[in-house]
Amino acid sequence: MRRAVELAAERLGLTGANPTVGCVVLDDRLRVVGEGSHRHDGEPHAEVVALAAAGTRARGGTAVVTLEPCAHTGRTGPCTEALRAAGVARVVYAVADPTPRAGGGAAVLAAAGIATEGGLLAAEATRANRYWLTNATRLRPWVTWKFGATLDGRIAAADGSSRWITSAAARADAHLLRARHGAVLVGAGTVRTDDPHLGVRHGVAGPAPVRVVVAADPSRLPATARVFDGSARTLLAVPQRFARAAAPPGAELLPIGPPDSPPDDPPAGSDGGSDGGQVDPRALLSALLGLGIRSVLVEGGPRTAARLLAADCVDEAVGHLAPALLGAGPALLGDLGIATIGGALRWEFRAAEPVGPDLRVSVVPVPDLPVPDLPGEGAPGEGALVGAGGWTA
Repeated sequence: MRRAVELAAERLGLTGANPTVGCVVLDDRLRVVGEGSHRHDGEPHAEVVALAAAGTRARGGTAVVTLEPCAHTGRTGPCTEALRAAGVARVVYAVADPTPRAGGGAAVLAAAGIATEGGLLAAEATRANRYWLTNATRLRPWVTWKFGATLDGRIAAADGSSRWITSAAARADAHLLRARHGAVLVGAGTVRTDDPHLGVRHGVAGPAPVRVVVAADPSRLPATARVFDGSARTLLAVPQRFARAAAPPGAELLPIGPPDSPPDDPPAGSDGGSDGGQVDPRALLSALLGLGIRSVLVEGGPRTAARLLAADCVDEAVGHLAPALLGAGPALLGDLGIATIGGALRWEFRAAEPVGPDLRVSVVPVPDLPVPDLPGEGAPGEGALVGAGGWTA
């Protein structure tokens, strides 16, 4: 199962609308005879790939898979049928499929006389498939907040200079993150101050993410900003009252929220201009999922991050900390409205490792993404998965 989790994790962010799944097939003497992962929607599922590698050696053997085998027909047949046809005697899976459309595979396998067990290394498999499981259970994209800061939490010096706080190695690592997310999101303040391109560079291969700019007033954005260069799809998320405004060339307008939102745009030059309190984070993320965006990398300023955190819409924070001290300058996070230590948002470390001279840390909220219940042990609330879909292949 650990190998199956590794296979799944290698495809995180690369499988389109489908989950990241790994599978290992053992013969009747528990020897590995096949393995595989799901590559992209429209292509064979992990079980089918692993069974093809195993051939006739799968008969009487065991399939170990990170997600409960699907029991429905999409662009490919159900994996439960592929396992039955291959003569597999036993299936061990990590995480139950939480979608009404594709779930129930364990019961189908059991009815076919195949011994079935679930829950092995469920937490690890959940993490390897975290984008899709978040889409299915929370009805929004997975959100990673990425930042680079000094050891004392500054993202720029007092004079506004910030290039470069972190090293070239850390910046390349950040581009690897971009390549594994469907969209990268910033606020208008970041566009005005830093004029980022938000593409994938530094020798990193991969598709360019959709660029999302959140603005309280689109007229205050420079039309010459690099995010509007047409090299990648760019969405300009604005309050509903700007639904008929002219979008800059190279951008698509994405109106969010009720049409009667009152004006509340902070002064020019402040990071508050990143969203102005106008674009509701939950509504924005729901709209992005509706556009097929499964994961979002937040690279905006302090206020953009604070708005998403306050709305409980950040699933992981990845920071590159430089061994430097400034003592003054903008902090990496805006005001969360927390007055006492007892109100602190408590997170836990997932990983910490050196990247060049810097330290890369990954933290997740407590509790982390819940592991979907096994069949017969409860399920998400009725209607919770409406619109989440399931496998598209």
